[in-house]
Amino acid sequence: MRASFWSRLLDTIAPRTCPVCGGRLSANESIVCASCHMHMPLTNYEKNPFDNPMARLFWGRFPIEKAAAMFFYEPQGNVSRIIYEMKYHGKIETCQYMGEIMARRMAAAGFFDGIEAIVPMPLNWRRQWKRGYNQSMEIARGINSVTALPIYNNVVKRRHFSKSQTTLHNYERMKNVENAFSLTKADKISGRHILLIDDIVTTGSTITACAKELAKASVASISLLTVGITKS
Repeated sequence: MRASFWSRLLDTIAPRTCPVCGGRLSANESIVCASCHMHMPLTNYEKNPFDNPMARLFWGRFPIEKAAAMFFYEPQGNVSRIIYEMKYHGKIETCQYMGEIMARRMAAAGFFDGIEAIVPMPLNWRRQWKRGYNQSMEIARGINSVTALPIYNNVVKRRHFSKSQTTLHNYERMKNVENAFSLTKADKISGRHILLIDDIVTTGSTITACAKELAKASVASISLLTVGITKS
């Protein structure tokens, strides 16, 4: 979109920078510069959402319908820098922007066909209070702005403040989130095809724990969409 006079003036007074490379954004660029966008590794999982490495990761763990992540995540890579900004630097606008661009790409592939509602991955209240927002909820808002799918933000809650999953091994991750979620409004999602939203998939332990709790509501289907997935 062509930038307005006022947005160009604001960029002159207070230049915006790309969270990946730190370079100055042009007036026609939004959040991430065109060069960094070009070098972000797409998974293309939306082309076969029923059977791809991400969907297979959850087979047998909960009744998953389809799954996709937009980008591969690698430490110190472009995607990791964006997710770090989203989670720890208060960049709500980056969360929403990533939700929007992800939704446009997924919608073009028909990924949202049959999906009736969005459920963001909940944060423990203490972590959300400290951060000031839930990045998964803000990603969901971006998706909603493109798809108009309703967001059900309080159908499941995080029971306890488990320690960070970052430094844990697979089994430790699974035990760390055991019984971490509690279904609160089963009637809102019963019989529906819901889409669980999160920022990144690593081992899938947290997502599995949440999805198992959501499944207790007798949902019709559970699908999954994230910004990134750890590249194996």
